[in-house]
Amino acid sequence: MKTNRRTILKGLGGFTLALPFLEGLRSGGTARAGEAVVDPFAIFFRQANGCASQQDTEVGAEPERFWPTAPGELTAESMTGRALDELLDHRQRLLAVGVNAENFDYGDGHARGALQGLTAAGPLVAGAGGDAEANGESIDHRIGRELNADGRDSLFLYAGRNSGWLGGACISYRGPGNRRAALHNPMTGYETIMGVDGETLSELLVQRRKSVNDLVREQMDALMASPKLSSKDLERLELHRAAVRDLENTLACNLTAEQEAALEGAAANYDSDDGDQVLAAVRAHMDVAVLAVACGYTRSVAIQVANGNDATTRYRDPDTGELMENYHFISHRRLSHDSSGDIIPNSDLLHHKIDRHFAQTFKYLLDRLQEYQLPTGTLLDAGVAVWYNDQAQGPSHSSQNLPYILAGSANGYFKQGQYVRTEEDGTHCRLLNMIGTAVGLRSTSGGDLDDFGDAGLPKGILTELKA
Repeated sequence: MKTNRRTILKGLGGFTLALPFLEGLRSGGTARAGEAVVDPFAIFFRQANGCASQQDTEVGAEPERFWPTAPGELTAESMTGRALDELLDHRQRLLAVGVNAENFDYGDGHARGALQGLTAAGPLVAGAGGDAEANGESIDHRIGRELNADGRDSLFLYAGRNSGWLGGACISYRGPGNRRAALHNPMTGYETIMGVDGETLSELLVQRRKSVNDLVREQMDALMASPKLSSKDLERLELHRAAVRDLENTLACNLTAEQEAALEGAAANYDSDDGDQVLAAVRAHMDVAVLAVACGYTRSVAIQVANGNDATTRYRDPDTGELMENYHFISHRRLSHDSSGDIIPNSDLLHHKIDRHFAQTFKYLLDRLQEYQLPTGTLLDAGVAVWYNDQAQGPSHSSQNLPYILAGSANGYFKQGQYVRTEEDGTHCRLLNMIGTAVGLRSTSGGDLDDFGDAGLPKGILTELKA
């Protein structure tokens, strides 16, 4: 790191409040035009079960409801009526990419998608189905291992019932067969970046009704009085302080009476099968993720929503207000976890409505990242946020044309405002190598990352995605 951006305020009880980049404390003066001042990062947001795109199924022909109308520039016209139109406010910072993954023999399409999504690796044991494990490290973990201070683990966050198909949390790996445990409770993620234990933080938020901000108030006031800070620096500090307070309020409000009494500090809704509650927990995780990358705690975050096939979550129909059937049933278009159940009427439209829920949640992340103004843009410009899906479509479980929706250029690395459909084999693995390269990973020779994923898959960049 060329800049002193990890300014940390220390408070009583072991609390530390790391601050966002402050131009006035940067060694060497102000940033020059085009000069990156924040190390690039990646935040991955995973959805299961494919998207509602054009396909022919045993239920019938289904129209396109996800992808823009044509490759090329993203416009209001090309996005309107598709799930991606939820992201119209950010279209100039989007790169919508359809990539092809390898058809590895995992013994199950959901296992192949979930375990390959961030690893680009085949199975440890072929055909293992629900007992499958990936035979490689995931890109989120590698970014943390190589780029985080002191090799600190990247954040792996999870919302929804942490059980069921593939055992719950299943997308992040330290290495072959070495699956990572996720932080399930958003409070635990917050405790992690603040460096404190749950009981201490719960006491702070619940009994004393204070904030970490209160414990560092004198230091913060002294810092904000420094003549070195610009008006933009002061705005960043105020935003950061407000973000901390807002997240703490969200977490405290989610405590049950029993949890408050026991000072467990657990958010009530993170282990739910109600889609509204699950996505609310995801947004709390996203708040944690934004704080973590804003203050340089980590260069990588992965957020998983529900288990391997999201078979318990029931998302709400925005038109009726009712909870729909579980997502896995809807993705199969039948009232079963296979092809034997009765057909669910209008299930492709219901799937589209779930896609919109995820698009709206991704937009929440982008909005929060864009709030942080930097000398060369916003925090969203400095990194890349990736909303991706395990499968291309629900009924087919296809690994071809997987949706990877990127937002942010990682300090100018990626093209933006484009929809690209890649046609070659192995483009999924190449995209993950590109994301690693964009945030700072390098090959042994010092060039673009070229050794991530299964050894038999093609590497190298996708030139059509590079700025």
